[in-house]
Amino acid sequence: MSTDAPVGHIGNEHHFPTHFTESGGIDFSGDQTTALTEVHLEEMRSIAARYPQPRSALLPMLHLVQSVEGRVTPAGVEACADVLGISAAEVSGVATFYTMYKRKPVGRHHVGVCTTALCAILGGDEVLAALQQHLGVGNDETTADGTITLEHIECNAACDYAPVMMVNWEFFDDVTPGSAVEVVDALREGREVVSSRGARISSWREAERVLAGFPDGRADEGPTAGEKSLLGLRIANERGWSAPDPRTAEAEPVEGPAASEAEAVGTGQPDGGRRGAAEKSSEDAEAAASGDQGTTESTRTSTDEGEAK
Repeated sequence: MSTDAPVGHIGNEHHFPTHFTESGGIDFSGDQTTALTEVHLEEMRSIAARYPQPRSALLPMLHLVQSVEGRVTPAGVEACADVLGISAAEVSGVATFYTMYKRKPVGRHHVGVCTTALCAILGGDEVLAALQQHLGVGNDETTADGTITLEHIECNAACDYAPVMMVNWEFFDDVTPGSAVEVVDALREGREVVSSRGARISSWREAERVLAGFPDGRADEGPTAGEKSLLGLRIANERGWSAPDPRTAEAEPVEGPAASEAEAVGTGQPDGGRRGAAEKSSEDAEAAASGDQGTTESTRTSTDEGEAK
């Protein structure tokens, strides 16, 4: 296991990481061999053709690179740059910004344990610690047999199922240290594993190809909405609740100090209308001043004409 400072649960405290182990750019000085072929370059071009602005295709193209190379490689960066007509620096800037793009080889399966606030409170730290101990690896490390890369990851937007673990970006809900260990053992043994919400687990590279926009035929397996996600809808249906029709609904009258605030917010301006109101008052004042000046000038002109007569 790595001797790096541990991440997550330490004693009775939760420590949020302040750095990423992959911080820095992509190393262009090492081995430049690549598994990318003309077939993959043509697939990159087909991805770029989906978008009005070709450079918008960079994110799925990087996933395609990872599906072939097992990480974002210098050759992959150069290929993306060539196809899109942008610089390698621009590609690297994107590839090093998002944590789903890896600069080190990933194992057959990527296992990510959420250790952000809610998952941590509900046991995510213990899940990560159990997997580190069981697999003999630290954060962002791969087992000696190359089957599992373990990583602590940030919020997966599945807080209603905390603590959450993802395998190749598929959800495993309400995990415990024991259930997490069972999942990784099954993966290492090559047994079929099904995620909590339907989809069978493929390899990480196969999942990356799907993220590049090439379906694997498993869409009908999931993911599906879970019971917790639908609980509010079920309660509303049981009690006959429904949202008002926005075309006919009338807003409840607002009284007191909140009325003027609601009126300001109703302007749709980012500052609640306060700046617009101030500018309107300023314009009114200027108009009034201009009007007064015009009246004064008119009076002075009339007086001068009278004296001349």
